[in-house]
Amino acid sequence: MTDYAIGDIQGCYERLMDVLAKVDFSPSRDRLWVAGDIINRGPSSLDALRYVESLGSSAVVVLGNHDLHLLAVALGGHALKNKDTLSDILEAPDHPRLLDWLRQQNLFVHDANRNLVMVHAGLPHIWTVDQALGYGREVEAVIRGPEAEVYFTHMYGNRPERWHPDLAGMDRWRAITNYFTRMRFIAEDGTLELAAKDSAAAAPDGYAPWFQFPRTDDVRVVFGHWAALEGRTDSDRFIGLDTGCVWGGTLTLMNLDSGEKIHCDC
Repeated sequence: MTDYAIGDIQGCYERLMDVLAKVDFSPSRDRLWVAGDIINRGPSSLDALRYVESLGSSAVVVLGNHDLHLLAVALGGHALKNKDTLSDILEAPDHPRLLDWLRQQNLFVHDANRNLVMVHAGLPHIWTVDQALGYGREVEAVIRGPEAEVYFTHMYGNRPERWHPDLAGMDRWRAITNYFTRMRFIAEDGTLELAAKDSAAAAPDGYAPWFQFPRTDDVRVVFGHWAALEGRTDSDRFIGLDTGCVWGGTLTLMNLDSGEKIHCDC
């Protein structure tokens, strides 16, 4: 069995098939780790979602901000945005099953044997792996439970900007969600800067890319979300797999054991 991790698919189903064919991927033998944003902005969101869902236990998935956006439209009453390509999912006859499957996915995955975690946006330096795992489980339980509609109605927003363990209710859930699915630049005290989306070199004053702050552990982090990085973090520990397929870049697949990266031109 080989485990492969892939960056943001974002509805680019044909390119997903192309890159999986390069490694002769077989769900009966291999597993696909998906670093969030299966859907949206690309041309085939429904096909991409159906395929990953069809993998069953051969898929390990974390939710990205675009995946959560679909749920916020379906469950929280939010409107589609002009650039969204989600209508095919919402109009599909099997959309209730697909949305229910999406709600069962994680925000944070920890593979202790590999000393590796996977998360959509990143792992802030202010949290240990165990803390992050616990915070992820908190919000996952909300997404799957009876408070899901409340959560998705009020999920959007940049505040609170900084984590505090005494946060409660929607403020706490929103903060955890933003660290896991929207974070790029962060301050030393954990304050998030959520407006900037440029390259790592374009950090606003007082902020830096989240992966440039020292950690007390040596865990490896697989993440997506930040296409402007083009996969470059200048560190073997922090593995950025969003290489901008939906923007005309590449779709990147990585063998989690060998570290080999396979690319498909988009």
